[in-house]
Amino acid sequence: MMYLLKTDSWYLERAVFLAAGIVVLLSLGLGLLLSPYWLMLTAFAGINLVIFALSGFCLMANILRKFAGLVPRLGR
Repeated sequence: MMYLLKTDSWYLERAVFLAAGIVVLLSLGLGLLLSPYWLMLTAFAGINLVIFALSGFCLMANILRKFAGLVPRLGR
């Protein structure tokens, strides 16, 4: 069985995945084109994803919830 994320609306969890993907791709491109120091942004995104998986705390989710008004589809 394949897991598919629902795409009927923009909810908090979906926006977090989008933001993480954009940060990783953008920092990778900037790292290749401008300076390898931009790859630290990729590391920062990865560290935040690990922190989220282990603790449930997600800085990006808090930012998106406060400033964009997105609500979670799962959990609380």
